Amino acid sequence: MTSTKQNGVLKRSEDWRQVAIIAVYWALLGAMYFVPACRNVGFLIAAGYFSFLNSVVIHNCLHQGMFHSARLNALWRMAISFGVLYPASANIPSHNLVHHHFDDDGQPDWAATEKVRFRWNLLNLIHFPNVAGPDTFAGVQRWAALRGKAAFRKQYRLELAFAFGLTGTLMVFDVWTTLFFIVIPQLWGARGILRINLLQHDGCDTSSEWNHSRNFVGRFYNWIMCNNGLHTIHHNRAGLHWHELQEWHAREVVPRIDPSLNEPSMLGYLVRICLVSPLRPAPRDVARAEREFAASSLASREVRRTEATAAAEAM
Repeated sequence: MTSTKQNGVLKRSEDWRQVAIIAVYWALLGAMYFVPACRNVGFLIAAGYFSFLNSVVIHNCLHQGMFHSARLNALWRMAISFGVLYPASANIPSHNLVHHHFDDDGQPDWAATEKVRFRWNLLNLIHFPNVAGPDTFAGVQRWAALRGKAAFRKQYRLELAFAFGLTGTLMVFDVWTTLFFIVIPQLWGARGILRINLLQHDGCDTSSEWNHSRNFVGRFYNWIMCNNGLHTIHHNRAGLHWHELQEWHAREVVPRIDPSLNEPSMLGYLVRICLVSPLRPAPRDVARAEREFAASSLASREVRRTEATAAAEAM
């Protein structure tokens, strides 16, 4: 059900979960930087995992600001930019406007899964950020240079200055600790979210209305991931708050999607595609289910793209 509970600072009380994720991540980074006993593999793995969750929070917050205050939303973007060492606002053009609509507007998706063409799934997974990352940031720079994007450029630069400025300051005082225990987790999260994009779309039909994405539907996974595993409904109903996605996934996606695109476990899926069946499969018709089911009230992709553009201009 949609939450109507309001908080004095946050728009939705559920977003305290996202605040807690970032607080834990910063605590892990701080512990490794200031407490030598915490500089170990266990803390590093935990920091890498929470860096990935930081990327999930960026994704959610750049669709819907968490705070009533525009100033707090801007400061929050700066804080979460530090967590992955790139400006969070890059998500507006790269994800909200380009990726959400694939290439149906005649423009290429900067993070299209076809950018990697190895036969082995594992090689595609490893290499994908090396291709999608540069293409994405080149696209962001082109978009930011357009007329009327002055507010975006200002916020983007503030995030860039804060992320690199704080990291650089830490490096001045302890270069090796910063490189191993701050920068490695930052880069892990930034590259990890690109790899998730490959898992979510490779082998799907991006020209389809409902079978363009793979979902990871495990309850615990989606609790910690703020429902980021429910990707189909997020693409189609981008205006929904992440807390609402379970209900809408069950209502609209499940009847229209090929059952193979609802994976119970991301870890199980990774084991299967990297070890059990390591070769990239041939494309198949995954959109049959939606053709056999009644149409929904979903607006056309053109209408959704127009709405997304208007929302981006308002952020």
